[in-house]
Amino acid sequence: MTTSPASPASLPVVQLRVPTDEDARAWHGVFDDPDVMEFLGGPAELSLYEEFTARQRMHDALLGYCLWTLLDAEGAVIGFTGAQPWPAEKEWGPVGEIEIGWRLARSAWGRGYAYAAALATLDRLREAGVPQVVAMINDENRRSIAVAERLGMKLAERFLLPNAVRYGRRYELSLAPE
Repeated sequence: MTTSPASPASLPVVQLRVPTDEDARAWHGVFDDPDVMEFLGGPAELSLYEEFTARQRMHDALLGYCLWTLLDAEGAVIGFTGAQPWPAEKEWGPVGEIEIGWRLARSAWGRGYAYAAALATLDRLREAGVPQVVAMINDENRRSIAVAERLGMKLAERFLLPNAVRYGRRYELSLAPE
């Protein structure tokens, strides 16, 4: 488990750890909220999080990164952040790219946790030799768009989502040293 770097004092302290079996239940609990899951198809069953946390442990073991469990300074699970390869089995999206992402409990919104955790994630990805990340964000998800833009990510494209009703945005960020 690591904490965020000593970045600006205004950022909250965050801790990232490889998801445990118990984190599946914690994620299910903090994400069982229609507001949190608004752009992700709504709340999901516990079994999805059990499979999801197992896949993240595999990513971490094989790649050195994953979607890590996000904890606040007191050690409470408040969501996840990290990166994972875009699934090849999806019929759309940036197959072959590494997607950075974050999902937080409603109670953690607007407090700087997503940004602080994403900064820590970018540091870990650079250490792992990842050259670039993308973020796939629903056009209406203003909070996630704000985090991506604050990270310095650039809008690469706007596209129609598979549901053919809403649009999405693909952001990119090079992690190569300048």
